[in-house]
Amino acid sequence: MRPWHWVVVIIVLVVVFGASKLPDIAKNVGKSAKVLKKEMQELTEDSDTDSNAKSTGPKDSGQ
Repeated sequence: MRPWHWVVVIIVLVVVFGASKLPDIAKNVGKSAKVLKKEMQELTEDSDTDSNAKSTGPKDSGQ
């Protein structure tokens, strides 16, 4: 996006939501992004743990 696109988006947001609501919206978006990042890290750690458990799991003795 070009810089003037961002200017138009900001103007539309101010008109639609009003200047007083924008800080609250930004705060909520930031919190949501933080939670999403945390959950993605936990998901990645869980999948890494599962992969390691499968590759180092008990070996079948063949009996």
